[in-house]
Amino acid sequence: MVPESKEKRERQFQLLGWVLFLVCSGFFIADSIAVGSPLGLAGGVIFLVACIVFLIPFIWGKW
Repeated sequence: MVPESKEKRERQFQLLGWVLFLVCSGFFIADSIAVGSPLGLAGGVIFLVACIVFLIPFIWGKW
C-alpha cells in the first residue's frame, strides 16, 4: 500500500506534466499559425485535444 502523501505528490507531478504539455501545444499552434502551416496547426490542435482527454480523470476526480 502506497502512503497517501506519495500518491498525492505523484498526482501533482502528473498534473504539472499535463499542464506543461498543454502549454507546449499552445506554442505549437501559435507557431503553426505564424508560419501558415495548416498541417502543423492540425497536429497542434489534435495534440491539444489529446492532452485534454488525458486530463479528464483529473477534472472528474475519478483517477
